[in-house]
Amino acid sequence: MADAIAVGPPKLEKKPVKFSNLLLGAGLNMFEVTTLGQPLEVVKTTMAANRGDSFAGALSRVWSRGGILGYYQGLIPWAWIEASTKGAVLLFVASEAEYYAKSFGASDFISGIGGGMAGGVAQAYATMGFCTCMKTVEITQHKIAQAGVKPPSTWATFMDIYRKEGIRGINKGVNAVAIRQTTNWGSRFGLSRLAESGIRKATGKEEGQKLGSMEKILASGLGGGLSAWNQPIEVIRVEMQSKTEDPNRPKNLTVGKTLKYIYSNNGMKGLYRGVTPRIGLGVWQTICMVALGDMAKDAVEKLTGDKVTAKH
Repeated sequence: MADAIAVGPPKLEKKPVKFSNLLLGAGLNMFEVTTLGQPLEVVKTTMAANRGDSFAGALSRVWSRGGILGYYQGLIPWAWIEASTKGAVLLFVASEAEYYAKSFGASDFISGIGGGMAGGVAQAYATMGFCTCMKTVEITQHKIAQAGVKPPSTWATFMDIYRKEGIRGINKGVNAVAIRQTTNWGSRFGLSRLAESGIRKATGKEEGQKLGSMEKILASGLGGGLSAWNQPIEVIRVEMQSKTEDPNRPKNLTVGKTLKYIYSNNGMKGLYRGVTPRIGLGVWQTICMVALGDMAKDAVEKLTGDKVTAKH
């Protein structure tokens, strides 16, 4: 009688972060933000900043800032810088954090959440504080121009903020960005993996078996859409970076002070302004990363001669 062969759990291996993975992530992010991503981001931010506006009112307000170009305010170069760098930061940090979480015995669900949260924090402090500041500068310049004054260049305005307020000035609201990113990616990674497990059970697939394109879109879409529960943090971030003059608004805003200010003026509804375009943004990101991912993957592999191993 043949001896039984013991089959243990698969050996945990750290996946290398390849240039092809980074190129794929940057390319998909650049495509996403340059098409519908930035218009949805502008509408979302406009609704969060002008909490009395309806969705139609926000569209009208954005159009009044320069027609179709109003929807792409802050795209070049700041949204492009953010799009081309944040994916690399997330991939490096999330893969490391997820590996170490699994090495301590965490499940795929818990390690997915932990990796996403760590990657989100790294994104905020490495690239997104600077980029959201510069987007705010772009909008401020437009308001100055409307008043009939020739605005200074973007870099002149940036340096003026730096001289007056230092590093803290150019990273205003970065703590709110960090909270948003860590809860957003923690939710998205965790909920997407939970949805993938549910889809595998429903379709009779084994754990680790690849999902079809529509199944991946469904799982990622659920993860992205449900992650909009933290919209209050996004509204707080916009208010902290806003240049609006209001005598009732507290000076030296913190996350807590901003939350209290928004709630006292606009209630719970005010904290969820802009959630509709944000859900739309999550859906569009999912379509770009999942539906277009396979085509982009083939193109990157041909260009670099390196096999892409990143999930998309």
